Amino acid sequence: MTPMHIVFLVVAAVTLFAAGMVVTTRRMMHSALWLILALMGVAVVFAMLDASFFAVVQVLVYIGAIAILIIFAIMLTRRVMEDSGPQVIKGWWLPVVGVVVLFLGIVVGLSQWGGFDTLLPALPADANNIALFGQALTSPDSYVIPFEVASILLLAALMGAIYLGTEGRRGKK
Repeated sequence: MTPMHIVFLVVAAVTLFAAGMVVTTRRMMHSALWLILALMGVAVVFAMLDASFFAVVQVLVYIGAIAILIIFAIMLTRRVMEDSGPQVIKGWWLPVVGVVVLFLGIVVGLSQWGGFDTLLPALPADANNIALFGQALTSPDSYVIPFEVASILLLAALMGAIYLGTEGRRGKK
């Protein structure tokens, strides 16, 4: 086992642990901080794969923008999110069984697939790939619609957080 394998296993374990903590932590602020750690682990994996552009995008967009937006939304709606009931549903074990069955199905399917051990050819490290990617994001025939829908969704989430955060203060002037 090479040192790169060991680093990958450590990063993968930390990322999976952080992702598990995102959904099991009781406090929303702690959950958002665990999300930042999980997203950072994904950025490290991208960097290990020599996909430096995607690593930078992961840090700038997901950690720098979306995670910070979530933290601002939590801070703006802190008073609205008081605990008002049980935090665990009664049938919690049913989704866990479903996830385990789905995971086992994916593992069995991938272990029987012949292309699982095939290495992909390396991408040339020139600026043309990034230019093509940028054109794909802004071209009407490619990904401009999902790109703009994501931006509108983020704007709507920010406006909703501001509305909920100022709901109790509107009548007090």
